Amino acid sequence: MAAIVAVLGLSSSSQAGLINEISKLGTNLLTVANGQTLSGDTAELPGGAPGMIARIGPVTAVEDTGRLSSVNAYRSPLIPPINTNALSVQATSLGLPHTVGTSVAQGRFLNAATAHEPVAVLGATAAGRMGIDRIYPGERIWVGGQWFYLVGILHPAVLAPEIDTSVLIGYPAAQKYLGFDGHPSEVYLRAHTEQVNAVHSVLAATANPEYPNQVDVAQPSDARSPKPKQKGR
Repeated sequence: MAAIVAVLGLSSSSQAGLINEISKLGTNLLTVANGQTLSGDTAELPGGAPGMIARIGPVTAVEDTGRLSSVNAYRSPLIPPINTNALSVQATSLGLPHTVGTSVAQGRFLNAATAHEPVAVLGATAAGRMGIDRIYPGERIWVGGQWFYLVGILHPAVLAPEIDTSVLIGYPAAQKYLGFDGHPSEVYLRAHTEQVNAVHSVLAATANPEYPNQVDVAQPSDARSPKPKQKGR
């Protein structure tokens, strides 16, 4: 975000507005993602990582997503396969919007029932790229070679922009209809603000005790906050 601010030349008032927006969303969001193996391949988070993270004392909320790397989503089966619009298909746990600091703009999010069915929710950017600005009964999109019904569209997720370009489906549906292996690729968690640094320091070893070096831990608000300009000497 600091680089974007520099390129765009945002005014001090615009930077202040962005900082205020991030502050409202909370600076206590941390993310855990699969990093790389020693050979440079994408590592895999253990399936139990979200549960292990949830047992850390100061952690107050844990949600996760799992990317289906070989599955694409389209407005219809008539779209050429190469035109993916750079969208990703991700399985998601049910409390994701609240934890990452977004909410539903149209329709509703997944629930315990629809998470088992061929049902999807679109991130804000995904909806725009598909040309969908509202939800109506029976609306469908083509996901992994089959129809999925749309039930919702999210507001932008400022602290988790990868959600904006995602087509979100339930973990059970991803496994049943798309052959997903169930492993999370990113875990989102909230911690007591005064304990964020302490939680950050143990996340990698908690998420993957055997290979903590294959885990990427980040605090999104740090990456997206404009940094103060340094005076030249």
